[in-house]
Amino acid sequence: MTDRKTELAANLAKVEERIAAACAGAGRAREEVTLIVVTKTYPASDVRILSELGVRHVAENRDQDAAPKAAACADLPLKWHFVGQLQTNKVRSVLGYADVVQSVDRSRLVTALSKEAVRTGRELGCLLQVALDAGASGRGERGGVAPDGIEELAGLVADAPGLRLDGLMTVAPLTGAYAGREQAAFEQLMDLSTDLRRGHPAATMVSAGMSADLEQAVAAGATHVRIGSAVLGVRPRLG
Repeated sequence: MTDRKTELAANLAKVEERIAAACAGAGRAREEVTLIVVTKTYPASDVRILSELGVRHVAENRDQDAAPKAAACADLPLKWHFVGQLQTNKVRSVLGYADVVQSVDRSRLVTALSKEAVRTGRELGCLLQVALDAGASGRGERGGVAPDGIEELAGLVADAPGLRLDGLMTVAPLTGAYAGREQAAFEQLMDLSTDLRRGHPAATMVSAGMSADLEQAVAAGATHVRIGSAVLGVRPRLG
């Protein structure tokens, strides 16, 4: 086993222990939480090792890094999630590899995603990114739709050809009422998910929690956690 594979295997084991302990503490089955490894800034060789170690879900946030990496790993049994702010001019490229876009936050993006999904004959999973720090503009510091905009946007996704409304995603806010209150933020996301599922019962996915706060996300009820540095460590950025 190479040094890097040994390192990643050890890190994965530690993250697995954390998720399992968080599930046990919350009275949840381990199978209720899916690990997504965020591979942004790390090379395709790491993605290949992660696949060998059993990882099936990976995430990227920049198309210029993700597209060549996904192409280099096209033979692997992976599900790719796009989690970054997405400009409409990148939609065609992103749909070349992404199975799920977790950062849907505006009607113009829904239209662009739908058009490309139809053109390529694909069904794309979509999560609405919720901005719990949304200000007067209705958008958060790192993108996202304000909670009061969820219902309208969800309807657009649900009605859009080629798109599938899978659920909600959030990033713990750095500012506003939820700053430093990750548990409360994730519990609020779960409340919003409950509201969403009344009209869209299949939208059960709740993506929340990263390396520093996965325990709080699992306790709140997240179905997916997005883990980067706890698995991959701190490595030089690409480019």
